[in-house]
Amino acid sequence: MNFKSIRQPLLASTIFATCMLVATPAWSQVTDVSELNAGDGTIVVTGSRIARPDLTISSPVGVVSAEEITLRQPNTAEDLLRDMPAVRAANGPGVNNGSNGSATIDLRGVGVNRTLVLVDGRRVVPYDLNGVVDLNTVPTALIDRVDVVTGGASSVYGADAVAGVVNFITKRNFSGVDLSANYRITERGDGQQYRLAVVLGTDLDDGRGNAVVSMAYDKRVPLLAQSRPVGEIPRSAANGLFNGSQNTVPILFTSPNPVQLGLGAGSQGAVLDTATGTLRIANQGDFYNSNDLTYYATPLERYSGYAAARYEITPGIEMYSSMNLTHNKVRTAISASGTFQNIYQMPLSNAYLPAGVLGQFCNAYDTDPSVSGIQSLSAAQCAAAAIARPGDPDYREISIIGQRRFVELGPRVQDIESTQYQLQLGVRGNITDTLQYDVFGQYGETSQTMVNDNWGSSTKLQQAIRSYRDGSGAAVCQDVANGCVAINLFGPAGSIDSAMVDFINLDAQTTRKSTLAVVGGNLSGDLFGLTSPLSDKPMAFSLGAEYRRLTAAARPDAALQIQNEVLGTGARTPPDFGEISVREIFGEIIAPIIRDKPFFHDLQLEAGIRYSDYSTTGTSTTWKAGGSYEPFPGYKFRGMYQVAVRSPNVQELFQSPVLGLATRQEDPCQGSLPIGNAGLTALCIATGAPSATIGAIPNPSANQVNQTTGGNRNLDVERAKTYTLGVVLTPPQFSGFSLTVDYFNIKITDAISRPNANDIMDGCFAPALNPQFTYNAFCQLIQRNPLTGGLNGTGETPGVILASSNLGKIETAGIDLGVHYSLRLADIGIGGNDPGKVQLGFNGTWLDYYHFQATPNSVDRDCTGYYSSSCGNPRSTFRWNARATYSRDLFDVSLLWQHVSRVVIEPQPNGPRLDPTSFTTVVYQGVTHTNVPANGIYEPYRQIKAFDYFDLSTKVRVNEMFELNLLVKNLFDKQPPEVAGVGVNTAVSYDVFGRTYSLTARLRF
Repeated sequence: MNFKSIRQPLLASTIFATCMLVATPAWSQVTDVSELNAGDGTIVVTGSRIARPDLTISSPVGVVSAEEITLRQPNTAEDLLRDMPAVRAANGPGVNNGSNGSATIDLRGVGVNRTLVLVDGRRVVPYDLNGVVDLNTVPTALIDRVDVVTGGASSVYGADAVAGVVNFITKRNFSGVDLSANYRITERGDGQQYRLAVVLGTDLDDGRGNAVVSMAYDKRVPLLAQSRPVGEIPRSAANGLFNGSQNTVPILFTSPNPVQLGLGAGSQGAVLDTATGTLRIANQGDFYNSNDLTYYATPLERYSGYAAARYEITPGIEMYSSMNLTHNKVRTAISASGTFQNIYQMPLSNAYLPAGVLGQFCNAYDTDPSVSGIQSLSAAQCAAAAIARPGDPDYREISIIGQRRFVELGPRVQDIESTQYQLQLGVRGNITDTLQYDVFGQYGETSQTMVNDNWGSSTKLQQAIRSYRDGSGAAVCQDVANGCVAINLFGPAGSIDSAMVDFINLDAQTTRKSTLAVVGGNLSGDLFGLTSPLSDKPMAFSLGAEYRRLTAAARPDAALQIQNEVLGTGARTPPDFGEISVREIFGEIIAPIIRDKPFFHDLQLEAGIRYSDYSTTGTSTTWKAGGSYEPFPGYKFRGMYQVAVRSPNVQELFQSPVLGLATRQEDPCQGSLPIGNAGLTALCIATGAPSATIGAIPNPSANQVNQTTGGNRNLDVERAKTYTLGVVLTPPQFSGFSLTVDYFNIKITDAISRPNANDIMDGCFAPALNPQFTYNAFCQLIQRNPLTGGLNGTGETPGVILASSNLGKIETAGIDLGVHYSLRLADIGIGGNDPGKVQLGFNGTWLDYYHFQATPNSVDRDCTGYYSSSCGNPRSTFRWNARATYSRDLFDVSLLWQHVSRVVIEPQPNGPRLDPTSFTTVVYQGVTHTNVPANGIYEPYRQIKAFDYFDLSTKVRVNEMFELNLLVKNLFDKQPPEVAGVGVNTAVSYDVFGRTYSLTARLRF
């Protein structure tokens, strides 16, 4: 059958008309994985803008090849990168609470805003105010390979490339049809993923042009946290102790505090005993399992399309363009909403207030605060208050922090829909045989809608709490506006009926929009034939200019702009807008100095400079200098030194003050801790705790404390100095073998940063850092709840105040090692005519150190080989990927070994904590949890042993058109560690799915 005759009508009708509206760079697929062909034989290498066939650069470039992409069967671009040794886990499907639906990459662990993401060497429109690219928008079906420059590239590509560049290279000069379908499922029958993709391409006008279209549909179903043993119960991020939420069912009170309620000092709250209708001291078994309904992997539904074309108008003049369109739907879900630690006014005549609790509230009601102690209501006054209406002299309201979980609402859901498109149009060609030009323009937008569903309204809740019983005994709201329905906060799960739920429920929405416009031009090639006297290879140069304009805006609805109006958000969402424009000129030169001389097979120098003028921070300069020395063919030494700057993004400059949450297990002022310690007591009072609350200050709610953050319009650029030194061995005597070793060193000064909330708390309260409990600069940044003395509450509790500045410092260094060997078995006399070949590969990174200091007064934190709520996800000292592949005509078999070295919990400023000495049992909602530590650090939290994962991939070529690929990830079903992290009881660095099967079918003709 003539398949060419079948596909030509299809391609002509579906591609040509679409793609001639745009035109694309004529980059074709090449065998050298570090190069791009620009359609006319010139070469563009990632990490340089110079186009020349024989170009090599001195910066290390890691590559995810087309073969590796096939073996990994990625459904998203993030799948390709998250396991690279030089990459630290960032936002992605494993991040649920606090996620914005994106997937990002963090090279060297110095921050996602210091890694630049490109597609075919061009910038991509970001998705948020941080200027970061969402990897979900990258056209996965069309990716040919991924180049990763890990030595910094700011002088070539501009700011944001401090740590390096990730460049997704798409297929070029593609002709034919490529259909693929993927299905993935875990051994436990969950975590399903689906993918359908088609790539259509054809040559135009006898090779003068090419057009290609890619379309794909992806779907990922959610994975619930409680579907895995590690997510069964909530644990403290600090020590692994059981850490249920005090926002629970039945209701739990922290104000009136337990002392006032006669329950004794040091208790963690007063919970309603539904059997007696009175309050009693709460215990661990009363606390809510906040892992309920949360995700380990967020669901995703994505529609994506990419079109590109090029056409040679006349010899030496080619027009090109591309168009990308992606629509994502991501959902996050966390445990049910509730009152949390909000302060409400409750009438003593509340329709659902049990008689026993009423009596306790009357005892706690202080009729004369000017007199020492509590002047309680008498029995007669209490009885009168129980039936009083507003305006009656006996009417009483009491300020409460009553924490009731609204399980009847279901999970708090955030639906995030993002639409991103980007257009590019350009013209390029040859001025001479050795001199090329490229002029282009691009524009892109990302629009995002975030809808909060089932969170509830604080205002309506307060309205529903102010209730009474009418003459018929029915529960009635004092204010019946809006169809108010009185709410029952005092019943068990299910006592809040559908009418009550419907009244307090609230959906809220935020829209965000980012735009990126770029106009640029570049002239490159030979430097007018100039050569060194000791080299026959001419010098090469690149000279160009670029203008960029970035805007970003967030527009929340009215409810989200009111502090704590949307229950469970922890912060208001203010409207924000910012605009940044920059004008830049840049240049590069690569100069071959000596070639083909004794002991100087090749000596090359390289330099580059970029001058930038930002509308926000003014002018700045970044530059690079380096080179390579190859004394003999196949033995090369290389090095590069770069001075980079990064200008602050829209979020860092323009974000309005926001009250949010930070991870903190223990408040030094909580419970009985200050009792008997005069210095600590005085410090608790100095930071805002009323003296009457000492001895009864509540623990941080759900392992979190309030923190207030915001932008700083006075920020300046941060500065970085990076260098790499390495060796590349490809000895001709050992065919098929290559080895690269590169040392990297990154030092960022004037870093845009803010102190960690734990740094501020410890700087004020930790005896090791403040032994005299002196009210210092750290203490000035702590403002407590004026009612409870705690660090939770609504707008009246700023909590820990975090201010951005240019006072930070980040330092990291290490060694990258790559070893690759390919051997055809026939070359060593094994097998028959075609016994196949064996390929071995190893890529590893050894982390020498990672240091971070937010301000000169902050802790100079060493996170090397540690993890904690301050250091974040584990920073292993050694990570590697090793792959062995055997290939023949009809099949490939490949085994991937991923290693993550041991890490331990970060030492605390208070000194080492005690090991667990006893264990207890917690019964929650009828489920018994054993081996829960009673004190100290839960043993699995003290360290994470080395982890090794194995993936087995098999590819079968049924015929020249059809192939099947079966992948078994996590072959030995390695379970994740129990550890603090961005995920639930574990870190996103580790696999929570377990053994997973993935099957891809591919048809090409």
